Amino acid sequence: MRVRVIKPIAPKEKKLKVCAYARVSTDSLKQEDSLENQSSTYERSITSNPAYEYVGIYADQGISGYSENRPAFKSMIEKARAGEIDLIITKSVSRFARNTVTVLKVARELKELGVGIFFEEQNINTLSGDGEMMLTVLASFAQEESRSMSENNKWTMKKKFERGEIMVNTKRFMGYDKNEYGELIINPEEAKIVQKIFDMYLQGIGSFKIAAKLNEEGVQTITGKKWQDTTIRGMLKNEKYKGDCILQKYYTPENMRGRTVRNNGEVQAYYIEENHPAIVSIEDWEKVQELMEKRKRKRKIGTGGVEKYKNRYPLSGMLICPHCGKALRRKQVYNKRIEWWCSTYITKGKSTCKGIKIADEIASKKNITEQTVIEEVMIDGEKHYSYTSKTDYDRGIRNEPDAPATKNGSVLPSVNRQRRTAIKL
Repeated sequence: MRVRVIKPIAPKEKKLKVCAYARVSTDSLKQEDSLENQSSTYERSITSNPAYEYVGIYADQGISGYSENRPAFKSMIEKARAGEIDLIITKSVSRFARNTVTVLKVARELKELGVGIFFEEQNINTLSGDGEMMLTVLASFAQEESRSMSENNKWTMKKKFERGEIMVNTKRFMGYDKNEYGELIINPEEAKIVQKIFDMYLQGIGSFKIAAKLNEEGVQTITGKKWQDTTIRGMLKNEKYKGDCILQKYYTPENMRGRTVRNNGEVQAYYIEENHPAIVSIEDWEKVQELMEKRKRKRKIGTGGVEKYKNRYPLSGMLICPHCGKALRRKQVYNKRIEWWCSTYITKGKSTCKGIKIADEIASKKNITEQTVIEEVMIDGEKHYSYTSKTDYDRGIRNEPDAPATKNGSVLPSVNRQRRTAIKL
């Protein structure tokens, strides 16, 4: 009898599916080169490791680490959740994300799925025993470093403003280009459009009709989109067209990173006269401002929102659309019937807000003395309205409908909506 030994076949060692994540904050050519260098370096490093299976490089350019809307980052996380990635390699905690909460949230979620993140500079693997503790400390440092850099940038900007150095993005500002020294120079073709807008307004043509006329002629905005009356008004009020410039017109509050708001005295502003060549004469610019104010006074228009049309009618600014939160506007319709329509629906159409309308004869019968949200509810096939104070509505409270609707009132367009009931506590 002869015995032949059959040796077991050693199982193939499973390779880790590895990718890398890279990010730069600006779109400059220098940063673009940096991103390409990072990507090629990671690719060589991963493909040369026999224990790794290369599954790609994910890179975001010109996006802050605070942003949650990073396409490559989101795609990478989705692949990791789907089991297509076992390990993510990245340069540092700050490259991965600037926000401590985001870093820890993603790291913990992926750790539960068995997916690790390796931070090269800090030599941390989130799958290791002390990985999360070290990550928490370093992520906090990264966030504080970013905050410090932000403060330094603000200080630098302030000094530039004090010296009268302006910063204007001419890609979104019609009428001007920049020369090699960064100074504003007139763009002749765009300047003709700007001058035409001011001339039309001085001829008595309103901003809405000016926008319609430009769209009809096929004239595009600086961003290639259609003209809106708000765009026209913004240009008519822009002091840069008379050669002046306001610095720090907008600012970024501490608790609103990535967003800017109008500066109404919260931070220092600077006004520079005769900063650059004017497209519109000072006299014409001033006449336009006077005319705009005159029209506002004539129509009793406030600063916007619910202040618009204030005091024109008893219900002006008092009725609120439940869909967009904007005030309903008084409107005369067929047979001179008066109705209140959602202002967003009127100006921007149903693609922006499906709107609501209610007959003036119905709304006037209610003793409405504060801002009230109007909702339409279908009960047994009949339309009814409910009236809830905006204060209660914002707290999640909804009043029951108490008056049947007439044929004069309906949702724009009619939609059956699920009725939610809240109990007052």
